[in-house]
Amino acid sequence: MKAAICTAYGPPEVLKIKEVDKPVPKDDEVLIKIMSAAVNSGDARIRGLRAPGILPLVMRILFGFSKPRNPILGLMFSGVVEEVGKNVTVLKPGDQVFGSSGSRMGAHAEFVAVKEKSVIAKKPEKASFEEAAALVFGGMTATYFLKKAGIDSIQEPRVLIYGATGSVGTAAVEISKHFKAHVTSVCSERGADLAKSLGSDDIVLYTQQDFRTLDTQFDIVFDAVGKTKKKDAIGILKSSGKYLTVGGMDVAKETKDQLEFLRDLFDNGEIHANIDKVYRLEEIAEAHRYVDSERKKGNVVLKIQS
Repeated sequence: MKAAICTAYGPPEVLKIKEVDKPVPKDDEVLIKIMSAAVNSGDARIRGLRAPGILPLVMRILFGFSKPRNPILGLMFSGVVEEVGKNVTVLKPGDQVFGSSGSRMGAHAEFVAVKEKSVIAKKPEKASFEEAAALVFGGMTATYFLKKAGIDSIQEPRVLIYGATGSVGTAAVEISKHFKAHVTSVCSERGADLAKSLGSDDIVLYTQQDFRTLDTQFDIVFDAVGKTKKKDAIGILKSSGKYLTVGGMDVAKETKDQLEFLRDLFDNGEIHANIDKVYRLEEIAEAHRYVDSERKKGNVVLKIQS
């Protein structure tokens, strides 16, 4: 099978397309023919070993010292179950699924083997494979942080989302609206129309106004890009308010329940995939380069097979 191989830590050019052995599923695994996969900031950080402080050392311990132990990156995917192990009880060949391969990675290839009990689920009926793959990273991250902040228990919450037009931010806007929130989105002029189309009630252009000077008090301030500090939000948080950021030590915990929640929201028309660009697997380096640019609005997707 074809796969994008990360030959070393470094710039996008370290990614090479090679022929490798097709995985063989173990007894408790399913083999998935990958139709589409996402390329997100997490993939780019692993490839470039980019993180603050001592985190690059931690990443080397987790993923491999000189290069990724599993050279096939990619976490989020959609596809079709090709084969199942003898102990698999729920999924069957032909099922259309979406999900995350987690720390095992391997999704930037034509096939991946994952445990049936891992974070995979039947994909939304109304979603294309590209849309299903795009939902996973931003959707699960936003769901984790917003629910951690208690959005589902606040009456008409006021939520500020910093970085509202990336993969996490776009999902956070629409998920917040599901919980009847009044949403203030902080973004650039380039992203203002997108933020408005997602349902944002107020737009703050960070090139024109410092969000810290707002006179609104928020229940939740969520930094979806990891560029602020808790002290930046103190003046605009209610006394019971919560500040959360993707840039801290708290890593979103992925669950099958999150996938099923996103599936229902998508099929009900409450969230969208918000795809910026679609690349072929052979264009993996270009896709990473675009993610590195921090110009993307929404999600970047690889179309791996038809």
